[in-house]
Amino acid sequence: MTLLVNLCAEEHPLSRDEFVLPIARIVERAGEVPTICQYKDMRGHGPPRGESVILCGTALQDIAYLEQLNQFSWITERDIPVLGICAGMQVIALLFGGTLGEDREIGMTGIQIVGDDPLFEGQQEFEAFELHILSIVPPPHFHVLAVSSRCSQVIRHPDRCIYGVMFHPEVRHDWVVERFLMHARIYQHGME
Repeated sequence: MTLLVNLCAEEHPLSRDEFVLPIARIVERAGEVPTICQYKDMRGHGPPRGESVILCGTALQDIAYLEQLNQFSWITERDIPVLGICAGMQVIALLFGGTLGEDREIGMTGIQIVGDDPLFEGQQEFEAFELHILSIVPPPHFHVLAVSSRCSQVIRHPDRCIYGVMFHPEVRHDWVVERFLMHARIYQHGME
């Protein structure tokens, strides 16, 4: 099972349709069962053991989740595979000691792979859709796997199955989510 966490401030149908349901469709096509929840409803408790988590993106100005990082403390406390998309990457960076900076990008951006990882095997560069007003300075111990001309685009925890992507893979790169799910299953199997 894969938990999709809606980071939008309000449970608004448009935000859900744009940022959460496309991820749910990718997860279903990959043979997983998606469960959707609002981040506020988690009350700082993570998902049950055996689940992977995707922190979905938000609308451009929707950054209320940054004021409620305690809702995500389970990410640092429990060894659960997590993929953070845009806003989700920002949450991951802050939880592990990274910082945020202002950096508005809207539209297609060139992404360059700069680190080895199964998620990006066979990729060197590609165009991806950006929609953010904040970028991250990665936590000191995280690996940077991809960059654009403006900011870090993909980060990974050095020991755990925790990834962040600044671009929106649901727009043109379903394979990023599919490969994360496959990697999460392998990671969880190794934990058993």
